[in-house]
Order: sequence, then C-alpha cells, then structure tokens
Amino acid sequence: MRRCFVCEADLLEPTDRHIVHEDGRRRAFPFACASCGVLVQDGADPAACWADLARGLAGRAFRLDPQAPYGLDIYTLRLAATRLRRGVRAVREADRAALLHPHSERAAAGDLFDLNAGRPATVSLGLLCRPQDLEAVLAGLPAHAAWTNDVAILVDAPDGPPSAAPIRGYPSGAVRIAARPLADDFAAQRNALQDLSRRAWMLQLDADEALAPAVGELLPALAALAEEGDVLSIGLPRRNRVDGVLSDVYPDVQYRLNRMHVRFRGRVHERPDLGGEWRRGFITLHGAIEHRLSRAHVEARSRRYEAMDPGRGRPEEETALLRPYRP
Repeated sequence: MRRCFVCEADLLEPTDRHIVHEDGRRRAFPFACASCGVLVQDGADPAACWADLARGLAGRAFRLDPQAPYGLDIYTLRLAATRLRRGVRAVREADRAALLHPHSERAAAGDLFDLNAGRPATVSLGLLCRPQDLEAVLAGLPAHAAWTNDVAILVDAPDGPPSAAPIRGYPSGAVRIAARPLADDFAAQRNALQDLSRRAWMLQLDADEALAPAVGELLPALAALAEEGDVLSIGLPRRNRVDGVLSDVYPDVQYRLNRMHVRFRGRVHERPDLGGEWRRGFITLHGAIEHRLSRAHVEARSRRYEAMDPGRGRPEEETALLRPYRP
C-alpha cells in the first residue's frame, strides 16, 4: 500500500500507535497515515480496506470492527465519512473528548448522518486574482450562486475600496471587487480577503483554481459540522494539473475554508494560524480544488517564492509537481 486507502496521501509511516476497543482489547498497528491518521496492518489491501470501511459508514451508526485490517479514532472517522458526504456525531462523553484530542487510542464510534446540501448560505466565497484574470473570475461566478450569496474578489492592484458587480444569480451588492497590492506577502493578502467576508466562514480560491458546484454546495453543512466540534479550519484536497497532467503532489491539502476571524501566516506557502492546535482543523474528502498550472510556471515558482521569503521557497516541490501521479 503506497497511498493511504482513506485520504490517498503518500504518507504511510511506521508507528507505535494502538487502538483499544470497548471490551478492553488492545490492538497495535505497524503503520499510520501522517495525514488523516488511519492505522493499517502490514500487507493490508487498500481496496478491501476502503470497501469494508465504506460499508460501515453507510449505516446509522459506526462501531469499529476489532477484526478489521485497519484502525481509527473518531477524529479520523469524521474525516473518512466526508468522502461519502456524511457526518459523524459523538454520542458518549468519552467520544466527544476523543474528538477534541486526536489521535485517541479509543476505537472509533459515533452516529452517522447525511450532510445536507440544502443548508442556508453561511459561507462567503473569496477570490484572489490579478487584473488580467478578473474577467474570467467573474464569468465563473454564476456556477456558485446555489451555495453562496456573498462573494468578495481582491485584485492585486493599487488600493481601491469594494465596488459592487452585477452577476447573474446573485442579489444586488452580493459580489464586490476590491483592490490591494500583493507586495510579496500572500498571508497579508489572504487576511485582507478574510476581512471582506460577510458570513461566518469564507472559502478562498485563487484565479487558477476551480471548485465544482457539487463540491461547493456541501460547504455550509461542513461549516456547521465544524462548529459542533470547536473547529476553525477545514482543508480540501487539491489536484495540481501541470499542462493538463495530474501531478504526483496529491492530495496537497489546502486549508481554505476558515472562520472569518482566522488569520493566515507566511509570506509564501501560507497557512491558517490555529494557535498551535492542529486539532481545530480537519480535512474533507468529498471533493477537491482543481489547480491549473503550466510547466513554465512550476519551474519559475519556487525561485520566485524563495526570493520573497528566503528559506521557504520549497525548491524540492518543483520535481514533485512535474512528476505524473502514481497510485
């Protein structure tokens, strides 16, 4: 098993973690995914593992089978359930505590429910772009009107106050365009965009990224699920396509769905600041951000980022981004 059978990350590592079942049975596992936290036994078949877990996630409640070739706590269970557009709710106090302290040794258990795509719009859409990308960004907005009624666009240009743009499918004044120079600081630009949100949560995208409407429609339900669990940030996988070819850098999780007050840190490769408490974020697997790149852009990107923030340009990513996806 090269990639995790739950989240597809190429991050399976040796571990000394174990799971304790309700009857007191303790079971150790040799490998864990460093991304989602699932545990797997040596030689486990990924397709069989996912088929078994998916069957368990299809019902009204989940209890981890002591004989399963994998193990997980409720934190990882919540993440895995999103792949089937489902949510998990802790029933017992011990499970609620385990959800807030991953990765617990307590075997996963919880009630399951469908994430409702028809929830009220509680998520703003925020977009960062350059002046030459603005027309294309505006043209893509009608597809998102089903799940958000508040859109803020921040253009990398001299400072300018927000102005309304009439877009089909949105109420008057719902779409606003503002301007601010990037000034070689991506975190500051994202924070300025966060400040334009008029909803409790904001999903941020760049001009070269896209999100299918079917993925976007579940974001309000995910935000509600996050609020139940003291979560501030939700990460989505990102598919990097270089000249149309899917890159091996996957899932490349981007924490782009955040409560409006969350701040980003880092001039480049910016991330939301959760105060050192990574448990206050989780990953959803119900869909992915599509990222369109050219080979020329990839080859120049690391050098540009290194110049913007010496030591954090990640030049090693160039090779990985140019390598086609391997299962």
